[in-house]
Amino acid sequence: MKDWTHLQEVLYYDSWNEPLHRFRSAYVYRGLEDCSYQLSSTLNRLGESHLEKHLLRNFRKYSHKQITSEYKSVWNWLALAQHHGLPTRLLDWTYSPYVALHFATADFTKYKKDGMIWAVNYVDSKAYLPDQLARIIEEEGSHIFTAEMLEREVSTLPALGRLKKEDFAVFFEPPSIDDRIVNQYAVFSMMSNPNILISEWLKCNDVSYFKIVIPAALKWEIRDKLDQSNINERVLFPGLDGLATWLKRHYRDVRLETLEKKATPDEDEKPSESL
Repeated sequence: MKDWTHLQEVLYYDSWNEPLHRFRSAYVYRGLEDCSYQLSSTLNRLGESHLEKHLLRNFRKYSHKQITSEYKSVWNWLALAQHHGLPTRLLDWTYSPYVALHFATADFTKYKKDGMIWAVNYVDSKAYLPDQLARIIEEEGSHIFTAEMLEREVSTLPALGRLKKEDFAVFFEPPSIDDRIVNQYAVFSMMSNPNILISEWLKCNDVSYFKIVIPAALKWEIRDKLDQSNINERVLFPGLDGLATWLKRHYRDVRLETLEKKATPDEDEKPSESL
């Protein structure tokens, strides 16, 4: 990645849609603050995928006083649980490359680390769906699922895994639970087998994807220009928490970091000691 201008070109790579004669990208994006991070779900990081049913069952049981009766579908419940931080097999994506860029540069404590943006072609992933789900997508003339579309054919997580012997990925749009979901232009992915990382699945199948490394040296420039474009926590996390997070970074004096760096040389710069 050379600079901000080069980044704009790369973010919209392969966005031309020839049949439509429009720039309509078939990719969803995920921003990571550290390029060494994997595409692992919170359930993967928990390390106990068999706990998934227990987590979701108890989430539903204890949250009924706060949730309306419209949440009957397991897919709506799963989206709601992910939204509120429960470990699930879901992985967060966005249709917006700029929103992904926000998440790759949101944490200024990681500004010494290169970031990463993953882009995956969700249209290509349809080729690996089981016949039952592929038929629904075709009937709807859609490229991506809603919770209601999934519910027509499969109503439980175990049933999803039984639809096809081979592993497959499903991309679906969550219900508009609140402004956060809407403003982040959110999409979820999930694997039929919760133990499989989507990054490993992509390597074994003919699904277009690419990765963009965000150099640490560019992060502050990117961050400032995103803030000026109104891509920040104040918009993406509406409410006082998002506002406070944005203000904390906005008023951070980076000149102090430069002075601290000069006062404390890096390990590589320190003189070696004689043995």
